[in-house]
Amino acid sequence: METQPRTHHPPPPAPEPLPVPVLDSHTHLDLIGGDPTHQIAAAAAAGVDRLVQVGVDLASSRWAVALAEQQPAVLATVGIHPNEAPRFSPTDLDEAVREVEALAAHPRVRGIGETGLDRFRTGPDGHPAQETSFRAHIAIARRHRKALIVHCRDAYPELLRILAEEGAPETVVLHCFSGDGAMATECLRRGFLLSFAGTVSFRNADPLREAARACPPDRLLVETDAPYLTPVPHRGRPNAPYLIPHTVRSLAQTKQLDLAALCAAISATGERAFGRWSG
Repeated sequence: METQPRTHHPPPPAPEPLPVPVLDSHTHLDLIGGDPTHQIAAAAAAGVDRLVQVGVDLASSRWAVALAEQQPAVLATVGIHPNEAPRFSPTDLDEAVREVEALAAHPRVRGIGETGLDRFRTGPDGHPAQETSFRAHIAIARRHRKALIVHCRDAYPELLRILAEEGAPETVVLHCFSGDGAMATECLRRGFLLSFAGTVSFRNADPLREAARACPPDRLLVETDAPYLTPVPHRGRPNAPYLIPHTVRSLAQTKQLDLAALCAAISATGERAFGRWSG
């Protein structure tokens, strides 16, 4: 989850639907507000037929599980965001992590996190709590054999070090990947998946597009991080899963790939990472 000022602009118009359905690998329908079933239906009409609802604290993790129980198009992840971890006392953080592990056993929970490191919004006093929380989430993901959903801001060397020390789970998704081509190559070498948000469409995002070009289609996911990071041409307005087609088309252009083929690859990668949504 990223943060940016909330705006009062009306929602952008629906884009042309994608030729092959894809998933939104990371969204926050609880932060969009309103009836989530409306957002799920709007996404499906745009060719985004599966969503991963991501927890960032205990309340949103519980909410994600409840929604995934009710909606076949939704799977859940549960976790404590790195910027939330320092707000707990050490004892309370231990208790919160125990609840994350209890929620992790639910069959509709397919990922642990959003966890990781953020050196942009959390100062040095909060770094130990972030690291403690991150290591605990890695262990939960390994025990439950579920994807680790990783947030990283201004901390890639430390993040990679901790993953190596703890032993990365089989599936690691680097949410809203923000590294350059060299960092993408290193993360791919370690077997991780890269998830690209609307930022890849921004005019000043040449290093990120370099990373996208370095990422094979079968290691690539796409996300909104809604309600944040709205893609061009609607940057600055509220984001939602139905706007994924803008990001996918930007990636297809960047990678010079057929749009339908890229959609099919993203869909297949999503099901390898999170399993089947139904059936």
